[in-house]
This record gives sequence, C-alpha cells and structure tokens, in this order.
Amino acid sequence: MDDLQEMVTGFRVAAALSVAAELGVSDALAGERRTVAELAAVVQADEETLGRLLRALVAVGVYAEQDGTYSNTAMGERLRSDIPGTLRPLARMQQDPALWSAWGHLAHSVRTGENAFEDLQGVDVWVHRQKHPEYNEIFNDNMTALSWYVGKSVAAAYDFSGVSKVVDVGGGQGILLDAVLNQHEHLQGVVFDLPHVVAKEPRTQAVASRWSAMAGSFFEAVPPADAYLIKSILHDWPDDRCVEILRTCAAALNPGGVVLVVELVLDRPGHEVVAAFSDLNMLVLPGGRERTETEYAALFAAAGLRLNQVIDTGTRMCILEATTA
Repeated sequence: MDDLQEMVTGFRVAAALSVAAELGVSDALAGERRTVAELAAVVQADEETLGRLLRALVAVGVYAEQDGTYSNTAMGERLRSDIPGTLRPLARMQQDPALWSAWGHLAHSVRTGENAFEDLQGVDVWVHRQKHPEYNEIFNDNMTALSWYVGKSVAAAYDFSGVSKVVDVGGGQGILLDAVLNQHEHLQGVVFDLPHVVAKEPRTQAVASRWSAMAGSFFEAVPPADAYLIKSILHDWPDDRCVEILRTCAAALNPGGVVLVVELVLDRPGHEVVAAFSDLNMLVLPGGRERTETEYAALFAAAGLRLNQVIDTGTRMCILEATTA
C-alpha cells in the first residue's frame, strides 16, 4: 500500500484502535501474554472477531503475536489506562458516533465555514457532551491525560515567583494546576470550570491545603487572581468568544497580574502536522481554530491586554504571557 492510500484509509486504523481501547485490550495484556480465547473471555468479546481485530493491530505494530499468544508492544502499552499520559481516552472518544459523523461532514465546513458538528447534531459539542455523560467522562479523562504531557513543562517554564494566587480557567480535573502547585510551593490555586466538569478534589494530597475548586462560566465571571492559566481553551472558540473569555479574565485580574494562555501556535516550528490537523479538528467539532502568534496578539489587544512574550515549554504547547495594556 502506498503512502497516499494509507492516508486515505487511515480511518480504519483509528476505528480499530478505538475498539481495542474501548474493550480494554491493552489493560488485559499488561504484563501478560494471552491467547485469543483467554483475551476474549477477559474483555467480553467474540473470539473469532477479536482475532481479526488483533491481526490488524499486530500488522500496524500495536500488539505482537508469538506462538498463538498476544502481548503489548510499546505502542500497545500507551493504550493502558493505568499509565501517565495514557492515550486510551483519546482512542475511546471515537466511540461517540457523533464525532465520526462530524468528521465525515468536513466538506460542509470547508464549503460554508460553518461548524460541522452543530450542523449535523443541532447542538454544539458542549451541549452534546452534557447530554451524554458517558462521552463527557471520556472527554474529561482525555483532557487530563493530554495535560499530563505538558503540565510539568509549563510549571517549569514559567517564573511564578511574583505570583501568589493562580486560577486554572476551564481547568477541568485540575491536572495543570496540580503540576504548578507542586512545582511552586508558595502558590495558592483554584481550578475553575462548569459544574459538570470541574474537579471535586485535588489530584494529589500534597497540594490539598493550597487547592480549591469553583464552578461557573468563564464567559460570565472568574475568581480574582494574580495569574490565570488558560490551557487549550481559546482554540475551542471563534474570535469573538475568545475575546469575551479574555475580557472576563482582564476584568478580574489583580494589579500587576498576568494571563497565561497555553496553546499550540501555528507559526512556531516543530509541530506543523499536529497543529494543522488540530486546527481542522477545531473546525469540525467545537468550531474554533488554532492561531498564529500575531492572531493571539490581536485577541489580547481586543480584550484590553498586551502580549508580552511567547515561552517555549519544550512540548508542542507554548505559553503566551499577557498583561493589561
């Protein structure tokens, strides 16, 4: 199969990985070699059909087969649910048929500029997830896993010495805030998100005395802070809504405070493919976009803020630091 044909049929691999993740195949193979029959009994699948799935995933290097038994490869290990930064939730997200349908509707977005998901479902992706708590839980798990990759890097890359209180805006389960509080013991922190999303307790007890949670909408009000962390939020929204979020933060920012936006930046070298396809994902699902440094600067300016610097974290994410203009 040539490279282009592999690209065209790539959805088949994604579907196979999603099913393996949903069944928990990699968890069942953690430190084990199992036959198809043994594995089928553990994951409660049809033995013959599971064998066909495994054959395909062996062919692409996710699992290994030897003498009729199967084991995880290094890639298969990354689909285990019990490892830091697991990709299992990302793969499981594809079990939501509305997501598959939205990507199949990409042509509508390209022709019209409209959001594919909302055009198909009649509601935006956030309302959809609120109506389907089983998919919302997987989404939250995925955001937590993806934040694990960058949390410690963000905490190490930025100088928080002049900050006393930080609020993780749209912080979900609070893994980024946890990393920052663990790295900087002088900080007090709040994780802030919608009631059905926000964490109920800290990720680690080491920060419990300096950690709290608050529910609300970042379009309406946020708790006062010396620094706002806004990770992977602005790319979900069109420009006008981003400006609303930033204005809300600017209005509550303590004197001398900073707004720290953590995002992919399109014109920063090194992650071009990831950034470009993430941009399409924003178009198809939430209706937002990835942006260049200049475009982020314009959003800050419209909200009464000024972009001071862009800090490399050593990951695909950057920190865009803004202060009041």
